[in-house]
Amino acid sequence: MSDFPGVGDAMPDIAMGTPDGGEVKPSEFEGKKLVIFFYPKDNTPGCTTEAKDFTALKPDFDAAGVELLGVSKDSAKKHQNFIAKHDLTTPLATDSEEDGLSDALGVWAEKQMYGKTYMGMVRSTYLVGSDGKIAQIWPKVKVKGHAEEVLAAAKAL
Repeated sequence: MSDFPGVGDAMPDIAMGTPDGGEVKPSEFEGKKLVIFFYPKDNTPGCTTEAKDFTALKPDFDAAGVELLGVSKDSAKKHQNFIAKHDLTTPLATDSEEDGLSDALGVWAEKQMYGKTYMGMVRSTYLVGSDGKIAQIWPKVKVKGHAEEVLAAAKAL
């Protein structure tokens, strides 16, 4: 059992940076359904595919009254480049602060690649109900078909 919030718990209300230098936090979406997808790094193949998939389905999420927010540790400048390069319409946020939202949820975690251990973002998605509580969690996401699966779950909520 982890100490991290799970289904039925309130989404921690921790502010993150936006590409334009502003701030965004989960409570700003209260009264609406919110999908927060955490991804490792801008402009990497899986992350680009995931962000483009959510962008392609954004009109469907909008029609269902569901807000989207993509989150990584990348800087505002990197997010701006990522958005411009791939025509992303999905809002992005930077969770670069120590003890940020990704830390509170346990998605900033120890990872291993090629025998090396390092801290990194675990690709995960959270569906938050209009009541601000976590309705569903997708840990260790596989990108293919993921945005469609999240949309179906959000519509059903």
